[in-house]
Amino acid sequence: MFEIRVICTPDDADRVSTALAAAFDTGPTRQYPTRDGKRIRLCITADHRDTSTNPTHTESE
Repeated sequence: MFEIRVICTPDDADRVSTALAAAFDTGPTRQYPTRDGKRIRLCITADHRDTSTNPTHTESE
């Protein structure tokens, strides 16, 4: 299990969370404002998927 941290604009938060959830087994996404107040920090606990359920790169294209 590991932690993924991403800084992005609020408009991109859902897209980033969805993409990470498609690639990993993820827990809830936690959102915190950045110091400048213009972006947000996403913190997501994740784990690698079982290889039997994770498509290879060519299968996901």
